[in-house]
Amino acid sequence: MVFISHRIHELKAICDTLTVLRDGRLIESGPMATLSGEQIVEKMLGHQLDDIYPPARPPHGEAILLHVDGLHDERLLKDISLSLRKGEILGIAGLAGAGKTELCKALFGASKSVVARGELNGQPWRPRDPADSVLRGLALVPEERRKEGIFIEEPIAMNLSVSADNSFSRWGLFGHRQAWRWAQEVIARVGVRTTGPAQALRRLSGGNQQKVAIGKWLRGNASVMIFDEPTKGVDVKAKTDLFRLIDGLAREGKGIIYASGEFAELVGLCDRICVLWDGRIVAEVKGEEAREESLLYFSTGGTAS
Repeated sequence: MVFISHRIHELKAICDTLTVLRDGRLIESGPMATLSGEQIVEKMLGHQLDDIYPPARPPHGEAILLHVDGLHDERLLKDISLSLRKGEILGIAGLAGAGKTELCKALFGASKSVVARGELNGQPWRPRDPADSVLRGLALVPEERRKEGIFIEEPIAMNLSVSADNSFSRWGLFGHRQAWRWAQEVIARVGVRTTGPAQALRRLSGGNQQKVAIGKWLRGNASVMIFDEPTKGVDVKAKTDLFRLIDGLAREGKGIIYASGEFAELVGLCDRICVLWDGRIVAEVKGEEAREESLLYFSTGGTAS
């Protein structure tokens, strides 16, 4: 039997021998019993496991990009208040059903919500709809990327230009050459592994599809980027690439909202973490003080002392 997976615990439980592939090349093949989970991950990555997260960013400023008070929807969210600063990665922690996806969609205007008071880029703001959000500098990379974030059967070039501004159009005609050149630039910038802009997105791995889902927002004026479970269905090496990409966007001055149930990722990447439980924010933890155990405690209904 040949068992192909990037889930380390499954490999350890099932397999007798292990073959590691990286970037299309054979890295190593040998007995499984002598390898720890950490050693397997390091072979997949090509470097030490402690390098999986980017180095600490310099302190971000106090400029507020997004502020919301008293957000609620008709189903789950209740009295959500949060703020996001320029150059900050704000984590939203929570288990399945806590309201992470609902919050991301509500902020983007993809679902109906009511806000007592809101501010975006220094201007009064209420979530209205996705089109208005894009015009005002918000971007969303949704959890279900194949259903909501990309056109899986279309070429990479089309996917990367679909959210761009009108700079590809002239006299009502779409400039395919400009879009093609732009796609080449984005592919190089975010590290998409592909044969070229014409390749259908369904031919790419989950991690490379996610890079395209992020790359499509890079031509616009988005100052706030919302990521909902961005590493879902992505192997460990592609996760490292995504962490560096998101960290780079924060270093450029963008505000990042990073919603995830993977608490290790939140601890390794975020400046602050808000914990959701039953549609409410029940705790806020500084990144340097965050621990997976405490995030789990709060996300299961535990209260701060």
